[in-house]
Amino acid sequence: MNLKSTLITMTATLLSTTAMSQQAPQLRADNIEEVLATMTLEEKAQLLVGGGSSDFVGSGPMLGHQDKLVPGAAGITVAIERLGIPATVMADGPAGVHISAHREGDPNNYAATGFPVGTCLASTWNPELVRLVGEAIGNETLEYGCDVILGPGMNLHRNPLCGRNFEYYSEDPVLTGIIGTAMVQGIQSQGVGTSPKHFAVNSQESDRTRVDERLSQRALRELYLRGFEMMVRQAQPWTIMSSYNSINGTFAQGNRELLTTILRQEWGYQGIVETDWIGKRQQLPTEQEVSAGGDLLMPGYPAQVESIISAVNGGRLSISDVDSCVRRILQYIVRTPRFRHYQYSNHPDLQAHAAITRLSSTEGMVLLKNGPLPASSADGATQRNTLPFTGDSLTVALFGVNSYDFLSGGLGSGCVNVPYVVDMVQGLRNVGISTTPLLTEIYQSYVPYAKAKLKADKNPHMWFLNHGQPKLAEIEISDRCVQHEVAEASAAIITIGRQAGEGLDRQIEGEFNLTNEEKDMIFRVSDAFHAAGKPVIVIINSGSVMETASWRDRADAILVAWQPGMEGGNSVADVLTGRQNPSGRLTMTWPIAATDHPSTSNFPLGYDMYTYTAMESWGSPIPLVDFVNHEEDIYVGYRYFDTFRRQVAYPFGFGLSYTTFSYSKPKAKVSGNTVTVEVTVTNTGGVAGKEVAQVYVTAPSGALEMPAKELKTFAKTRLLQPGESQTLTMTIERRLLTSFDEQNSRWLGQQGQYTMHIGASVADIRCTAAVTLGQYTEPVNNVMAPQQQLNLLHQ
Repeated sequence: MNLKSTLITMTATLLSTTAMSQQAPQLRADNIEEVLATMTLEEKAQLLVGGGSSDFVGSGPMLGHQDKLVPGAAGITVAIERLGIPATVMADGPAGVHISAHREGDPNNYAATGFPVGTCLASTWNPELVRLVGEAIGNETLEYGCDVILGPGMNLHRNPLCGRNFEYYSEDPVLTGIIGTAMVQGIQSQGVGTSPKHFAVNSQESDRTRVDERLSQRALRELYLRGFEMMVRQAQPWTIMSSYNSINGTFAQGNRELLTTILRQEWGYQGIVETDWIGKRQQLPTEQEVSAGGDLLMPGYPAQVESIISAVNGGRLSISDVDSCVRRILQYIVRTPRFRHYQYSNHPDLQAHAAITRLSSTEGMVLLKNGPLPASSADGATQRNTLPFTGDSLTVALFGVNSYDFLSGGLGSGCVNVPYVVDMVQGLRNVGISTTPLLTEIYQSYVPYAKAKLKADKNPHMWFLNHGQPKLAEIEISDRCVQHEVAEASAAIITIGRQAGEGLDRQIEGEFNLTNEEKDMIFRVSDAFHAAGKPVIVIINSGSVMETASWRDRADAILVAWQPGMEGGNSVADVLTGRQNPSGRLTMTWPIAATDHPSTSNFPLGYDMYTYTAMESWGSPIPLVDFVNHEEDIYVGYRYFDTFRRQVAYPFGFGLSYTTFSYSKPKAKVSGNTVTVEVTVTNTGGVAGKEVAQVYVTAPSGALEMPAKELKTFAKTRLLQPGESQTLTMTIERRLLTSFDEQNSRWLGQQGQYTMHIGASVADIRCTAAVTLGQYTEPVNNVMAPQQQLNLLHQ
């Protein structure tokens, strides 16, 4: 072909393409069917596959239009300019917008607010406050040019060793559903979307991409799906993220019974399902993901587009299944800020959001212990508790590396690139409390060295250590140094930090339990300060549970600060000084030992976080294998400890206050399919405070084995002044007072008396009320049954 004919052919092709674009319908909210009918198979396939991620190693060439991608965002959907379909942007979460704070050639800073981690937010037991946090996160998602934030995390705390428990809310599905609903509603009120994750049964990080989670249909329905179901029915998230793992033999990403039968047909879900970030899977054909109801394959590989086209042409994938997914993607796109041409500012109000962070984190902090001051520290003959601090010109000795490198959040995709983190030194100084100079100098000199050493020693496979604040090794503090501090300080504060993150589960030794250095520090400091009649306060700076029974008697007060976001030091200081009265309550059981959980015997061994080497067996957890049997069945967390009457360190729902409360006038009544519970809470102490009234229900005995009692609703008071009362009114839908009957594939509520136990924790019931209900049944599909025989725990 000569040059002239080549030019003629190219010109004709260009004119044809231009004319085609001019004639093609441009996407609007009211012409989705027209656009769908116009799309080629290639365009449909491209739309179902993400446009890659700038941070995803080996993601290959991008499929979509690039100029809309926010640096550091997790991924994009593909733009099809011919049809006016824009790319949309998805950013990691859930503790804030995870994007790059710095951009090449750009002097501006794009840091985002670091909000409290999921365990801290859930520990507020305050859905209205969580919704306020969600509104702030949604606003930053919008103003930083993103359309969806990948969160909240809604998996259960099956076991305290799970590396991502900090992202998740609770061991209880009802609490998870209520808090998750509030978060989704708050974020989406700002005109952006959410992606609750990881759907479903993502209960471990070890071997997460291939592990088969084997469990009963009852445990699946009652525990692992119920929180998602409550959230979907009440909040309708724009997207849901399917998990990496298999469930009873089928990958969640390709499980039609999960993604279509349960999620869409039973629950009425209207949004899209996107995969977690993995790409083309050898064990899972791409066409199975699409036919299952997986709308968006992330982060997106060209090979997945080719697989969809080939499967349709080869008759292995129905075009109607493709069209269903494309239709849902288009319905999602027309809701997005990018489709609306929203002019984002890149300047959210970080100062206002910092105030929300500080408020929400203080309300989520849990006071585990507040014993009396040592005798010589008490004022005269009056005996008072260790906290809050009183008096002026207080100086404290601040021990523990995390006092000086305070952990604001976890590691991995769930971290946030924050503008600052307030440590304990700064937070205490901001409320007029000074720290002893020598000890402060020792630690502040050590932290930069430890960070540099960790960077040099880091295993190159440990990518998540670049996302967040790794835990620095503790240093030995000599007896001579401690004795020096006793003379300088009025009290000692010890901060014990714990870090965890994506891709790895925690070890028992050195992560759930104290390290030898930490134990020595607590014992040395407590011995010296108590000998001088001075108090010792321990701050737990961890997003997850840790062991306390072996050392708690050495502390006069213990405060769980969690990983409370970037205002952490200020928030802790607010609680220590009584500016805020702690009202957080535990959303998970704190066992005496990790092996007390029955699930630990079926929980995998992990890796050392900093060397990425497999751990030696500690006796109870199983070696790394490609399946896990949920033999504890429905007895997860307090359902086990309460029913089997096992001793714990701190029970589910526990938390102290600087004041006291009484409960009175319990009532319960039935109206249609709703049970209403009332109780009057009175502040009987001397300072203002908030209380959480928790309603646990014991169902009548029947054909199904039941836990002793289960949380079904709760409410938090306003700030009650001393002597003030508030009557709390709570509702429970009849369908929530049911158990799953596997034999008949239905939700079953037995006929008989239901006892409402109203209290301050699962172990502290203050009053009861009862109602009589008729039998309730709700049939569902018989799906997702286990393929192997499970040796389930029974009473």
